[in-house]
Amino acid sequence: MAKNNRVYVIGHKNPDTDSICSAISYAYLKNQISEKNGDQTTYIASRAGHINEETQFVLKHFNAEHPQYIADIRPQVTDIEINRPEGIDRDLSLKNAWYLMRRKKIVSLPILDGEKLDGIITIGDIALSNMDVYDNMILSEAHTSYKNIVETIDGEMIVGDMEGSFDEGKVVIAAANPDVLESYIEPRDLVLLSNRYEAQLCSIEMDAQCIIICTGAVVSKTIRKMATEHNCKVIVSPYDTYTVARLLNHSMPVRHFMTHDNLLTFRTSDFIDDIQEIMAKQRFHDFPITDNHGNYVGVISRRNLLDLEKKKVILVDHNEKTQAVEGFDQAEIIEIIDHHRLGNIETTAPLYFRNQPVGCTATIVTQMYDENAVEIPPQIAGLLLSAILSDTLMFRSPTCTPLDRITAERLASIADVDIEDYAMSMFDAGSNLRSKTANEIFYQDFKKFSDKKVNFGVGQISSMNKKELSSCAEKLLPYMEEVRSSNGLDMVLFMMTNILTESTELLMVGDMSKEVISEAFNVTPGDHSAQLDGVVSRKKQLIPAILSHL
Repeated sequence: MAKNNRVYVIGHKNPDTDSICSAISYAYLKNQISEKNGDQTTYIASRAGHINEETQFVLKHFNAEHPQYIADIRPQVTDIEINRPEGIDRDLSLKNAWYLMRRKKIVSLPILDGEKLDGIITIGDIALSNMDVYDNMILSEAHTSYKNIVETIDGEMIVGDMEGSFDEGKVVIAAANPDVLESYIEPRDLVLLSNRYEAQLCSIEMDAQCIIICTGAVVSKTIRKMATEHNCKVIVSPYDTYTVARLLNHSMPVRHFMTHDNLLTFRTSDFIDDIQEIMAKQRFHDFPITDNHGNYVGVISRRNLLDLEKKKVILVDHNEKTQAVEGFDQAEIIEIIDHHRLGNIETTAPLYFRNQPVGCTATIVTQMYDENAVEIPPQIAGLLLSAILSDTLMFRSPTCTPLDRITAERLASIADVDIEDYAMSMFDAGSNLRSKTANEIFYQDFKKFSDKKVNFGVGQISSMNKKELSSCAEKLLPYMEEVRSSNGLDMVLFMMTNILTESTELLMVGDMSKEVISEAFNVTPGDHSAQLDGVVSRKKQLIPAILSHL
């Protein structure tokens, strides 16, 4: 699947049941429409935060998979075209590496150890190996295999086998008389010579481990027999001695010259923002890419960044910057499906925006199934129903409309569930508050808001158990002050909503919170809380009153 054919359907941070279930259901709908139209686009249900216990109950009850977690939607390395030159073995000769790069018109090759990236060899590395001055021990220091030596000089091994490497001794060119040769040929040396019988015999008797006979000279039976007895390999090359001597260095393995330590690599999960500056400071042509397990994936260059395409997203159940997934401003937003007030998200191009004054995004999504003549499967019906029951507090919230109730009843019939029994079980699963930490309770459903001069956050939990709600206040208030301070907010509010009594105990921190709540709701708050009878909706009751006062 091409990366630019993926669209992520994602809800807000600290997602509630509507955010998760609407994302799953809308992604399913879009995929059905895409398949019917022969489109290649795939829509992926996603989430921008932890799934709370209520939503976990819903997903488990209807056997639905958790949406993909995306903490940051900024473009990543995996979103650009990655070149995939085939990796080479660390023992490949410099000559073969050179020919491979010339044939493929590339300037570097990844060296692999299995699937892992072991190093990089570049044309520059090979050029330096050819230009630098090395002593006559370099071939053995590089542990050059006999296979590489034979291939590089187009030779033939006529005595011995190609197993093993030339890993000790020096390279000697036997240009002198035999009596002189005896003084500088040492055991385990590799000797280059021509068709001079005496020199060949001398080299073998001095325990050279290999002799290379140049110009394709015929090797006598005596020399073959002597070489076998002395365990000396004999290679014949068609090239003259000068050419063989020049080519021998090209037989060395790439591992001896590759860049291995402090290798600059990127991972597929790295963000483009983070690597661009590094790439600009380095003069490398290619940068190796690995996955998160260190396995080689390919290489990228600066040119690849020119073809970068933004990730495509559909936002559901929100349209405010503070609630959107990190990096949303670097993504291409193609749709927004929501039921909240108009927020402050700006786009660079027109998009499909659907916002209706109903109690739940899932109600809008259900309408869109009908409008596109797509049948709602029982599993999806169960998810959509759960979202409506959660957002409308089982039809008790003032945000609930007749359309929400009618839609829920229809979905319950498709999913084959009893609304009241199922809602009680769902709310019970979500309101298991006594054993939770302040962090777990607070971030079940928390959103940030802003007026022109005031930034504030509001969290909410709902329960049918008054004692359970009251037990949360003591641990929440100190934590709320931490949240206010760390996020630079003017005030933080937390709604503890009793579904049965249709009321909220509002916890509050921040110097201006007491005055704001007192005047917005005409109540007399205590030091850190206020009782708001008849207030159960953050969206329709609490936030409008606060913003109106501000």
